[in-house]
Amino acid sequence: MGSEIVIIPIIFGVIFGIFYLYISARNKERIALIEKGADASIFYSKDRRVTPVWKVVVINLALLLMGIGIGIFLGALFSDVLGMDEDIAMPGTILFMAGAGLLTGFFVSKKLNEDA
Repeated sequence: MGSEIVIIPIIFGVIFGIFYLYISARNKERIALIEKGADASIFYSKDRRVTPVWKVVVINLALLLMGIGIGIFLGALFSDVLGMDEDIAMPGTILFMAGAGLLTGFFVSKKLNEDA
């Protein structure tokens, strides 16, 4: 009953901790580079072309959802046509095809970064 009250602050604490570690690590890294004599303009260079983050997220999400859909279809096919146990066929093929979709998304994103 009281676990709902504890879980919400833990979730917010984890999110805050991740942002805090990200910002403090970035700050320490920049200070160390500046102390070594590196120019501060390296943090804001515009000459390096990088694929926008939203394109990578959309491609990976699309391939993940396509993998899940194909996994559901193959799981139903395995259980109906081949007679496999549905409790094994469905999660196995869904997770396998979702992983294959994410792996494909990694290689597509890598190719996008090379082309940019």
